Amino acid sequence: MSAITLTPKALYEEVAEQLRQRIFRRELEPGSWIDELKIAEEFGISRTPLREALKVLAAEGLVTMKVRRGAYVTEMSEKDLRDVYHLLSLLESDAAGVVAECATPEQQQTLRDLHAELESAAGNREAFFSVNERFHMALLDMADNRWRSQMVADLRKVMKLNRHNSLFKQGRIEDSLSEHRAILDAMLSRDPEGTRRAMQAHFAQGLQAAT
Repeated sequence: MSAITLTPKALYEEVAEQLRQRIFRRELEPGSWIDELKIAEEFGISRTPLREALKVLAAEGLVTMKVRRGAYVTEMSEKDLRDVYHLLSLLESDAAGVVAECATPEQQQTLRDLHAELESAAGNREAFFSVNERFHMALLDMADNRWRSQMVADLRKVMKLNRHNSLFKQGRIEDSLSEHRAILDAMLSRDPEGTRRAMQAHFAQGLQAAT
């Protein structure tokens, strides 16, 4: 089997994903300076694909480029957090309402199964984060609006800059599960307005816990 040669585009996208995951794992903390020379040496690449990768992350909001100072991991202000939650609430409640009205029995079962996984993951914060995101993204896929899905995916990347804070609060995972039950119950009852309200309440409580 012949070796695969990465194109420059594939290389910078791969570097962007590596840095993205380091940011999400807090190996690169919000507010920290990104040492381009050190990272380029570590990855065994020139600074050109690294800088292209940083542009991708800057477009996603994960990195902030400062004139003559380089790239920094974005710090989320309270206003930033409120703005992100506001938009997610609008977009995801709209999607949830669509799913409540139009979901097939198979799609409803998928959501039941994901919720069961979420209940089982309550004792493991990292697993809970992962299943929670899969539940929300499954809703978006079912609502079938690729523009909304892309906007939410980008906003959720930024939200991960603050992702641990809300669930550190005592009882937040249990509250989140209760909110998810309300969303699922309204959705399975084919109640679009009730589903939208439940999703909006979920984001409102999440914001309150995160600030």
